Amino acid sequence: MMSTRRYLAAAAVAALTLLAAWAPARGAEPAPAPAAPLPNIVFVLVDDLAWNLVQYLPQVQQLQRDGVTFTNYTVTDSLCCPSRSSILTGQFPHDTGVFTNGGSDGGFAVFKGRGNETRTFATVLQSRGYRTGFMGKYLNGYLPADTQGGALPYVPPGWSEWYVAGNGYPEYDYDLNENHTVVHYGGEPADYLTNVLSRKGKDFVQRAATAGVPFLLEVSTFAPHSPFTPANQDLDDFPGLTAPRSAAYDRLPTDAPSWLAGNGPLTAQERSTLDANFRKRAQAVQAVDRLIGNLRAQLADSGVADNTYLVFSSDNGFHMGEYRLTGGKQTAFDTDVRVPLVLAGPGVVPGSQRPEIAQNIDLAPTFHRIGGADVGTYIDGRSLLPLAQGDAAPSWRTGALIEHHGPNQAADDPDAQGRRNGSPITYNALRTATYTYVEYSNGEREYYDRVADPHQLHNIAAALPAARLADLRQALAAYVGCHSHSSCWAAGHVPT
Repeated sequence: MMSTRRYLAAAAVAALTLLAAWAPARGAEPAPAPAAPLPNIVFVLVDDLAWNLVQYLPQVQQLQRDGVTFTNYTVTDSLCCPSRSSILTGQFPHDTGVFTNGGSDGGFAVFKGRGNETRTFATVLQSRGYRTGFMGKYLNGYLPADTQGGALPYVPPGWSEWYVAGNGYPEYDYDLNENHTVVHYGGEPADYLTNVLSRKGKDFVQRAATAGVPFLLEVSTFAPHSPFTPANQDLDDFPGLTAPRSAAYDRLPTDAPSWLAGNGPLTAQERSTLDANFRKRAQAVQAVDRLIGNLRAQLADSGVADNTYLVFSSDNGFHMGEYRLTGGKQTAFDTDVRVPLVLAGPGVVPGSQRPEIAQNIDLAPTFHRIGGADVGTYIDGRSLLPLAQGDAAPSWRTGALIEHHGPNQAADDPDAQGRRNGSPITYNALRTATYTYVEYSNGEREYYDRVADPHQLHNIAAALPAARLADLRQALAAYVGCHSHSSCWAAGHVPT
């Protein structure tokens, strides 16, 4: 019979043997749980697309079913370059310095000259390990062959890959700066710019996914900007389609500002041109819709769709006959400043709508947060990710700021406008969920109660009580004077 001492010794050896069998190798520690991969971002930005074209975009409608639509999303100015500058930096025009498409207060030269290119969402995400790609339209005044004093055609900081045009509006016969090399595209069907961007976008996604790196891709189409050039396969679409005849079509608001008040009724020829151009715009966005479908298919094929945020928006809206204006933008009317913003991706509530006041200054901080980066104090906007994921927002901002310099009639500006299509003088505006308030540099004002007057046909600024007008003026001045994340957030809480 085994002694008690020998039994205990044998039991100890057995226990140690059993523990050794389960223990890690000598010197090893339990492996940490693998870190979740950073989400990818695909941002499709189109040019001059108004809400009335979304009905012709089934892929965008599907994106709405899959994600969230921001129903009170506006731009900081209804003009290409200032709007895109706000998108890239998260700052208002009064902080980017970009108010127009060129000259001393706008365009690519001012954007670059003020150091904005060093603080875009691309530079932030690239520093987080993202592969970043930009394709299509950058900023007015950018030329693909310009070296900006360097040895090779210029590519801004922050972008790993760059395929960008200068004059891509006709969709044919253009140059692309392809990673410091200028490549010319001609007039063949395969050269149609939106389709070229679609192919290059798919290739970028496939290569980045294969490499296993997080990526940010912005595809910025020139469509449906004038001259409204559709792809060949879409030239016969929507026969008989005409421009929408809303309540504002061919009507002046009461007490219209002086830059607008002199416009007479639309002529028969103007109506006919508007109808033809609206039909071409609907045709031109068919290639944009296919581009979105192609990118989504590539994300799925590459196995990264579930970890990718897909964002769709426009740099500004577009009026076509409203307020007796032929085709154009630049005004503070909702036709021009309120545009689509749809976002789908991880954690986003499918088929949801958020009515909070959102602006294009919010896109950069949203992308920063998706990439796990801090939102710098210089950024005027705020991340929309909590709203997209269904969080309550009881203290969200109540007003948006719109800033415009005009009139803008430079002969070489693709967005040059005159009295007939609208060339407002310099103004600042507040837009809330219920009203629009505008102050012009000549002292004129507009106020539209969009609850009682959704089409903005009755300017009642002259009837406002003095105390109300004083509150609005003070709130607008504070907003124009904000210069940081905290001060602009505080200024965004305007009188309701």
